[in-house]
Amino acid sequence: MGSTALAAMPPAYAGSAEPIKIVENNWTSQLVLSRITGALLEKAGYSVEYKPADNQLQFVAIGNGDMHVQVEVWEGTHRTSFQRQLDAGRMVDAGSHDAVTREDWWYPAYMEKTCPGLPDYEALNKCAEAFATPETAPKGRYLGGPIDWEKPDPERIEALGLDFDVVNAGQASTLWAELDAAYRREEPIVLFNWTPNWVEARYDGKFIEFPEHDAKCETDPAWGSNPELTHDCGNPRAGWLKKGVWSGMEDEWPGAYEIIQNLNFTNEHIAQAAAMVDVDGLKPEEAAEQWIRENENVWSAWLN
Repeated sequence: MGSTALAAMPPAYAGSAEPIKIVENNWTSQLVLSRITGALLEKAGYSVEYKPADNQLQFVAIGNGDMHVQVEVWEGTHRTSFQRQLDAGRMVDAGSHDAVTREDWWYPAYMEKTCPGLPDYEALNKCAEAFATPETAPKGRYLGGPIDWEKPDPERIEALGLDFDVVNAGQASTLWAELDAAYRREEPIVLFNWTPNWVEARYDGKFIEFPEHDAKCETDPAWGSNPELTHDCGNPRAGWLKKGVWSGMEDEWPGAYEIIQNLNFTNEHIAQAAAMVDVDGLKPEEAAEQWIRENENVWSAWLN
């Protein structure tokens, strides 16, 4: 990485000389945290590669051993795909970060003037036309994340009887560009957001409050307000953020596996890392280098 903190060191742990393949996804914090992880593994003497991967198919690839480490497994988005590989014995849960997550519909606070009753989801239908765009009118537009994030928003809209259509952003940066444009003009917008993220420090807003999440909501139509359909609830309000690795990693690179277990990012760490790219304009690898430079007191304990 070029910093004195990451000067080359002899291998600290025994293990295979083959490169450890770290997954890279299409949102900022994951890209930065992946680069931080790779830099720390290199500091310990390991070789690493970064492998772009689809948001859901990545778990099959890790289970196959084609990739080895995912440093951001989000409960709201990844739980089902991740658990499937855990149950099959193809992946290992390498522990949770201290970070507490939430992923859901979000709106700027000024919308409460236009749409009284927010953040209660039942208020949305009373002002759906205010959120409409030419492609969705008279229904409101919900701006979702990239389609490969595979959120069950169409199912939720149907189950809760919402007068909205989902329009998926092509990439995460589109979400923030549209939010910024709407925010500056105080125009209506409701979109996918998550925490930890830098957005909440820059824009005043709130998550929509849907019926509280329960695992049965996703599988049992009898659960919840709609007895015929699933997904009549929101996402977890205090979700976990885990690290997932290939099941053979502990045998192949035991020291690296221990480092991954030790990694522990907080909400503040993750928001800070994402802001370096999305606000300050750094590249993910530059942001990783800066984060490492500024947080040696945090990561040094992970290598011991």
